[in-house]
Amino acid sequence: MRAIAMRFAKPAITALGAFALTGCISLGPDTPERLLILTPSATIADGAASEGEASAALAVQVPSVAQRLNVNRVPVTTSDSTLAYLEDAYWVEKPADLFQGLLSETIRAKGNRLVVAGGEMEYVAQTQLSGELIAMDYDAVTGSAVVRYDAVLELPAGRILTRRFEERVPGVAPEAVAVGAALNEAANRVADQVAEWVG
Repeated sequence: MRAIAMRFAKPAITALGAFALTGCISLGPDTPERLLILTPSATIADGAASEGEASAALAVQVPSVAQRLNVNRVPVTTSDSTLAYLEDAYWVEKPADLFQGLLSETIRAKGNRLVVAGGEMEYVAQTQLSGELIAMDYDAVTGSAVVRYDAVLELPAGRILTRRFEERVPGVAPEAVAVGAALNEAANRVADQVAEWVG
């Protein structure tokens, strides 16, 4: 896929969209000037603790993704049948891993559940949150950042609930910093809704 050529602004970076890592890591000869991250708007306080039975815990799984999101790039929808990648926009990790971290932290901060993610504990938990991250894209046609997540909540005794969550942030300039901040905002809105849904 080609990278879509768009103007790249260089304002100060905030926690909403990206974090400057120049000089901190090495990604080869073409190191990006900035890497995008997802920062949860709801976090647990330092020193906060939780406890409970492992069987009653909620496991937050890494969502599945289509191949276009299985990279450290930001997809750009240019029409109903064409796709590109936003120039100079690189995630620090793959979108699915970033989104799982955001979901886990938001559910911990807003709910009353013991949340586990990763390791053996997630297989012990009888309640499992999984699903598919369908979009974490920039829509060039509407100038919007889009996050779409199909959630699957598997409850004890085999009961399964599903729900689609989608948030759009309109009026976004086609630049890496602006798109990163807007995707962070949309992802946090989705995470807030998922946290309310799972309780």
